Amino acid sequence: MFTILQASGQSPENSMLLAEIGAALLVLGIVAFIANKLKFSVVPLYLLIGLAIGEGGVVPLSLSEEFLNTGAQIGAIMLLLLLGLEYSAYDLAKAFQDRKSAGLIDFVANATPGFVLGWLLGWGLGGALALAGITYVSSSGIAAQLIKEMGWRRSEVSKRAIGVLVFEDLALAPYLPLLTSIVLGVSAVSGIISVSLALAITGLVILVSFRGTAKWSKILDPNEPGGLLLTVFGAALLAAGLADLVGFSGVVAAFLIGLLLTGEVAETARARLSPIRDIFSAIFFLFFGITTDPADLPAVFPLALLLTALGIAGKYLVGWWVTRDLSDPMSAWRATGFLIARGEFSMVIAALAAPIVLGIQLQALTLAYVIMTAFAASVVLRFSRSQLDRR
Repeated sequence: MFTILQASGQSPENSMLLAEIGAALLVLGIVAFIANKLKFSVVPLYLLIGLAIGEGGVVPLSLSEEFLNTGAQIGAIMLLLLLGLEYSAYDLAKAFQDRKSAGLIDFVANATPGFVLGWLLGWGLGGALALAGITYVSSSGIAAQLIKEMGWRRSEVSKRAIGVLVFEDLALAPYLPLLTSIVLGVSAVSGIISVSLALAITGLVILVSFRGTAKWSKILDPNEPGGLLLTVFGAALLAAGLADLVGFSGVVAAFLIGLLLTGEVAETARARLSPIRDIFSAIFFLFFGITTDPADLPAVFPLALLLTALGIAGKYLVGWWVTRDLSDPMSAWRATGFLIARGEFSMVIAALAAPIVLGIQLQALTLAYVIMTAFAASVVLRFSRSQLDRR
């Protein structure tokens, strides 16, 4: 250990690298404080910082690519793990039962434009499928943050919007393995096997989650938060790594690990892991911005603007459907505001699809799309804030 410390201290390059990483994280922290004060989503700001300090940016920094790449992978895993910890098998089953019609409308209204445009752009089946996922899945992270920051957790509208988000998150279980199979170029039979395996594993996890709450509580003691933190975090990383090796989606594996845990165990793990999630998810967004050349954005701006307009219209249709029985006419817009923003999942999909699509073009398009939809979500929610019923 002392040898490492001495070597690090004697190397100006290593010292400068540590200073640059520290400065980048410090800026992210300050921006998070500012965004919280303004009650605004911090995700698009992280992406803009990444653009500014990446190659071709305003203040380019030579940050460690290995550090950022590993941190971004852990960030994606942590985002899905914490998402799994938010829900139980009962929540998923109830959301599917209550919102299946809204889920179908959501899929048709928001996945179809992305698929059609991807196909027309000549990206093939894989590229069209990737763009469909990017335009379909809303950001649960941004929505949850906006609900929390604005004090709308008890709103009936937010509960209904969350039901739609849960439905979308559950749809990722078969979607991501299917996309991964197409990206890897496996045969149709192998793709069917991969998706069937994903559905079988998801079903098994939900069944175990239904019946095994007490058993998990006995094995994982919430009164030992340090051990619980290491166990859950380590299990998620192990599951993600092994899943990637066998062709299953690593991020979905992390989601399923979170789904296994319920009750006090899940609450304690969520409380302990949330700060770690915030750090690595910030690195994930930063890395995505850094690896996108700002010079690529003007070319994709018109398409990103078109996708944003279609995305707002599609989510408004869903928002209207889930709130059509409420008397307040602004309810549809509030639900729409929660659903508009695309974020972490869209960027995970873009990263997965990079080998089969013009990676830079898709990445730049996704980044611009995420920024536009996140800003639009904040504007819509501010517009409907004054009349909001917070009961």
